[in-house]
Amino acid sequence: MPFEADDYLSRHFQTSGVDLNRKLDELISLAVPPGSPNQALYREMLLSVTRMAQADRNRWDAKIMLQTLREMESAFSRLEQFKRRRKVTVFGSARTPGSHPLYQLARELGRHLAELDLMVITGAGGGIMAAAHEGAGRENSLGFNITLPFEQGANAVVDGTGNLLEFHFFFLRKLFFVKEADAMVLCPGGFGTLDEALEVLTLVQTGKSPLVPIVLLDQPGGQYWHGALQFMREQLEANHYILPSDLQLMRLAHSAEEATQEIARFYRNFHSSRWLRELFVIRMNHPLSETALATLHKEFADLCVEGGYQQRAYCESESDEPEFCELIRLAFRFNARDHGRLRELVDFINLPQNWAQNG
Repeated sequence: MPFEADDYLSRHFQTSGVDLNRKLDELISLAVPPGSPNQALYREMLLSVTRMAQADRNRWDAKIMLQTLREMESAFSRLEQFKRRRKVTVFGSARTPGSHPLYQLARELGRHLAELDLMVITGAGGGIMAAAHEGAGRENSLGFNITLPFEQGANAVVDGTGNLLEFHFFFLRKLFFVKEADAMVLCPGGFGTLDEALEVLTLVQTGKSPLVPIVLLDQPGGQYWHGALQFMREQLEANHYILPSDLQLMRLAHSAEEATQEIARFYRNFHSSRWLRELFVIRMNHPLSETALATLHKEFADLCVEGGYQQRAYCESESDEPEFCELIRLAFRFNARDHGRLRELVDFINLPQNWAQNG
């Protein structure tokens, strides 16, 4: 959603520090490139820090804010070089030994993802994380390490390279796990893996994170995710804590090939999505046929607040992303609630039989 300044806080600062406002404007003019569309955003960032300094918060609060800003700026800068590559975040236990079938499965997964030119993001530790990086190779690996007094050190694939980022806070590390991911693969693990799995599902279910493929990967015959899905059906769905369609947000796979194919299918026609004011826009590689559009109006009408689905070309309101100007758009007034059903819609537009023949 578009950024809007906090007018109340701005008024408070203006009445108590008019000269500081002028100094902030001078600093912005010196630091920000002329014509940058982000000038107002940078000014609000500086305004927030200045308000905190003006109130002289306690030292612990100030340290948290400093560390947060420092880690975020460093991560944004380091990841800029990889921004045009699709990435897959792989979660799993750091304690999985190299002799375990899951270790071999994660290594195979990394190899298959790299063959599709997908980068593999992990927490940079051992076990499943090291295996996925071994399979992908150093040039296709990114590690987001957390500084802990025990257990976690960077694996040999990313250690000492420019592909390793260090984080002090778990919440920032989680932010980048999700922000950078075009897909998620969840392997069996402990509390941390379950925490990450449920958080990812919550973010996608509530629309706080863009819709991406979420794959639950286990060894053939494995019961880890099978048991978790059974619990979700019997306790969450049956008690109406989640919608039945919410279970469509994740897919179970028992081989590296199956997991990789699931990710590839998701992007067969679907490219990306965004909000344009009240419209939800899906960018597609191929236009849909008239028959498919008619089916959308009928079978997926529940996703629209009003009206129906419009297939259209790039428009001026998307001028901030000209690199996607060649992609066809599917626009509609999404209810912003039923993201499991939205995943079903994506599956529909990804079927080649629903594309226009000349597309």
